[in-house]
Amino acid sequence: MQKLASPGFFIWCALVFWASDGIAQQVADETFYYPIPTPTYMAGSGPQVLFDEAHNNASTLRGAYAPFGKLLVSDGYQVVSSKEKVTFELLKKVKIYVTVNAMYDMEDWDLPARSAFSPEEIDELSNWVADGGSLFLVTDHMPCGASVNELAGRFGINILNGFAIRKDGRSEVFSKEKKTLLSNEITSRPGKEVDSIRCWGGTGFLVPSHAQVISVLGDDYQIYLPSQVSQIKKRLSDTIPSISGRGLVNGAYLKFGKGRIVIFGDGAPFSAQLQGVKSEKRGMNHPEATQNARFLLNIIHWLDRKL
Repeated sequence: MQKLASPGFFIWCALVFWASDGIAQQVADETFYYPIPTPTYMAGSGPQVLFDEAHNNASTLRGAYAPFGKLLVSDGYQVVSSKEKVTFELLKKVKIYVTVNAMYDMEDWDLPARSAFSPEEIDELSNWVADGGSLFLVTDHMPCGASVNELAGRFGINILNGFAIRKDGRSEVFSKEKKTLLSNEITSRPGKEVDSIRCWGGTGFLVPSHAQVISVLGDDYQIYLPSQVSQIKKRLSDTIPSISGRGLVNGAYLKFGKGRIVIFGDGAPFSAQLQGVKSEKRGMNHPEATQNARFLLNIIHWLDRKL
């Protein structure tokens, strides 16, 4: 059985994405375009969205998340990346802080888990949110979940440091029809409803009772919890600890003090990538992900209090 390639090379590739010849290269799909007939703001006049690139984030605005930035800019937002650690000075002019797949280490995935954010940064972020800031926290499978669990825990969220895998290996389409995508302020915005979203693995988490669930995993999923990345192979061993996805969610939003938080357990849905020699689509450009871009815009608008 073939072991994984270097962890830093494929930070948020799900297990279902493995191929017999290894992990295929992924690049941003520069051709991805989602039309916005009526942007929320005039070009460049919207609030600042700060994109975190200071915590070993493999997802950057020049890389896999370039289409993410392009989409928000086309809606009038000012999207800037930052390689600075979180401070009061950094956040004071920011409306929305986005962090995607932050990690404590790009290469070392093994337990014990460590936080990508320092205690001081967690204090600054939680105080900023409580005072009215908006946080979009996107994480993924091991080690991403553990890397932001201390930050998420400040808001009552408990993220599993594992791999969420569909038991039947089928396409991960969450829908209202299947009751895996729930109706709420974000998915049922009048005139801009989202009936389904496409995902690619990731992880699951528990949320406090006052949170609003966006999407659920359920019995269709098994969460594998390895202690070492070397345990993860193309064919999973029964010796790896695992739990059912029942009771776990992979998308939710909540209010915290005067502020707002959206958390999602998979980074791929908000990207638009091409993978391998066949340039297979992954993210908002995928044929089964036609509503992912609308979903992203609804999330940003909720965080911006535009819903």
